[in-house]
Amino acid sequence: MDKRQRARELAAESLNAGDPTAWFERLYREGLDVVPWAELRPNPNLLPLDGKGKTALVIGCGLGDDAQQLAKWGFVTTAFDISPTAIEKCRERFPESTVRYEVADLLNVPKDWRETFDFVLEIYTVQALPPAIRQRAIEGASSFVKPGGKLLLVARGRDETDPPGELPWPLTRRELLLFTQYGLREESFEDYIDEESVRRFRAVFTR
Repeated sequence: MDKRQRARELAAESLNAGDPTAWFERLYREGLDVVPWAELRPNPNLLPLDGKGKTALVIGCGLGDDAQQLAKWGFVTTAFDISPTAIEKCRERFPESTVRYEVADLLNVPKDWRETFDFVLEIYTVQALPPAIRQRAIEGASSFVKPGGKLLLVARGRDETDPPGELPWPLTRRELLLFTQYGLREESFEDYIDEESVRRFRAVFTR
C-alpha cells in the first residue's frame, strides 16, 4: 500500500472518531515504513540559519532530523511531537543529542512555552490538519514566538480556486495570513516548485 494512502486511511478514521490528531501516533506505531515524511534527513526546504545564542522550537518534529540540523547551526533547540512513539524514536536515533525532545500538543500548547523562542519551525504540520482545527493550530504555533523572534513555515500551496485535495491539504495565502491575527507580521513569502515538483509556500513571520 502507498504510504500516503495509509496515512489518509488512519486520518479519516481519526476524524470520524472525533479525534483528528490521534492518527499520528497510530501511524508511527505501525512502523517507519508507512510514515510518508520519514526521509531521515533534514527537510531540503530548510535554508541555512545562524543560531548562535538563540533558542529554537520545532513543531511536529517527527523523527528529529530538522531539530538536529538546527542544533548543528547553533540553536538551543526544543522539539516536540504529539506522538510519543515519534519522540521515542528521536531519542533512540540521537542518544547524544543536545535537543530537548518532548511530547506535546500544538492544539494545547504548554503555557511556559508561550512567547519563549527566538525561532520557531513549522514544516508540513499545519497542512496535515483538517480545516476545522487549522486556525487553532496556527494560533498555537504563533504563540511560541517571542518579541523580535521569527517563525518559518513551509507547506504545500494552492490557489483559493483550486480544490482542497487530499491529505496533506495544501494551504492558501489567506490561511497563511491567519498568522497575522496572532501578533505576527509577514516578513517574506515565496511561492515555488520544489525538488519534488511540488508547489510550496515558504513564509517567514516576525513578532
